[in-house]
Amino acid sequence: MQRSKLGAVAALAALALGLAGCATTPMGGWTPLVDGTRGMENFNMVGVANWAASDGAIHATSGGATPSYLVTKNSYRDFMMRVEFWSSDDANSGVFFRCQNPAVITDENCYEANIFDQRPDPTYGTGAIVKVAKVSPMPKAGGKWNVYEITAKGPSLKLVLNGVTTVDIQDSKLPSGPIALQWGRGIIKFRKVDIRPL
Repeated sequence: MQRSKLGAVAALAALALGLAGCATTPMGGWTPLVDGTRGMENFNMVGVANWAASDGAIHATSGGATPSYLVTKNSYRDFMMRVEFWSSDDANSGVFFRCQNPAVITDENCYEANIFDQRPDPTYGTGAIVKVAKVSPMPKAGGKWNVYEITAKGPSLKLVLNGVTTVDIQDSKLPSGPIALQWGRGIIKFRKVDIRPL
């Protein structure tokens, strides 16, 4: 009887350790790129901005005359990504993906899931893929936490912002590449960025 009690205790301890391990292991194949203030090591910085990790997020509030980017060290082809971000009303930011040159990030050699409520031409503002897929009506992201879900599978590209599909198109010009988080102006914060292959 004593042995069976010890066995049961050992089994419960092993189960508890296993469950504790699950809390830090990506669920369902998800890999965290940004998790609160952790994740800067997953990126290279391109351009000048005051990127920092504090207060539960990676953020930038100022920079040079041209945009700055945090560019992933890894390249991605088919994936789903979940991005939690906060932007000021005047922010110019975005999530760039399948970038062709990790040292030079543009809206022509990457797909850009835009975050730009005050873009002069709102057809490619927040919720659009710049120069590829327009958005109408344009949602506003400023002054609150938002969730972007970005799916790229072959030529199929889909953006869902706060549960609303803003883009669902086919475009095959960019097959794979790194991901880049942009600061262009204003304040941008990323508190969680998760990705999983498809």
